[in-house]
Amino acid sequence: MPFLLWCAAECSLCVARLAVLMIAQRAASERRATPTDLYILLGLAWAATVGYGTFISLVGGDWVVAALSCLSAAAMVGGISFRNFGAPRFAGAMIVLALGPCCAAAPFTGEPIFFITFLQIPFYLAAMSAAGFRLNKLLVATMRAERENAFRAHHDSLTGLMNRAGLAAAMEARPENRMALFYLDLDGFKAVNDTYGHAAGDTLLQGVADRLRNGVGRPASIARLGGDEFVILTDAAEHPALLAFAERVAAQISVPYVLRFDQTAVIGVSIGLALEPQHGSDLASLLSAADAALYEAKAAGKARCIVASA
Repeated sequence: MPFLLWCAAECSLCVARLAVLMIAQRAASERRATPTDLYILLGLAWAATVGYGTFISLVGGDWVVAALSCLSAAAMVGGISFRNFGAPRFAGAMIVLALGPCCAAAPFTGEPIFFITFLQIPFYLAAMSAAGFRLNKLLVATMRAERENAFRAHHDSLTGLMNRAGLAAAMEARPENRMALFYLDLDGFKAVNDTYGHAAGDTLLQGVADRLRNGVGRPASIARLGGDEFVILTDAAEHPALLAFAERVAAQISVPYVLRFDQTAVIGVSIGLALEPQHGSDLASLLSAADAALYEAKAAGKARCIVASA
């Protein structure tokens, strides 16, 4: 009967875990929450059934069955450690549940030499757990490096805003709304650089980025394309609303900046505006049209926003 119960528990857990995996896969494909907690509990229950089988095999006195059971448990522990190294404490709990009953069964086997399991299994548990934690550390370091590399590939290192590649990715990811692209070029930035040095210029650029990041006031993708050129990509609207938005951005940028050593700098901004679909439907076309409008704004006396010609 104990072995029949073990078989029934193993089969039931196998079916349950498979069902939960299928449900989780469907939920993940639909971007819904997955039953991860339930799967973890079923994993612990499965490890407990492995330990239960080892215990009844050892207590039963049939050493062929006991050898097979212990060999299976030990083999499963290796898989537990390396399949679950992303969650080393979970793997350790499963190992304790699977192999711990060997120690619990030792007093009932009638074989004093079997008490050696009290020495072997803790060391085995420690070694496998340590391997899991080391693998987990490598996994975390790799994920962090990948995340940092992905961030650097799509973001400007000085300001933390998106770069051209990040802006292109943001444009592809946006919904099917029509877009407006504001191309900004700072007025008076070169004079700040020449007067106070490049370090002060970098501080000024970071200040501009912070104001754009925190003060745009509507959903937008913000990028620095290099030098003192910035881009704001947002949903299109009527011309008066977009021009009012540009005026608010210009007003925020024009507030004096405190640089290093209490140095103060005042700059302005010229803006070129391109709209989808009038001026194109891809990033290159919109940038080209907005850049041409920006040069018109510069030529007209700076500190203004001009909409690109059709």
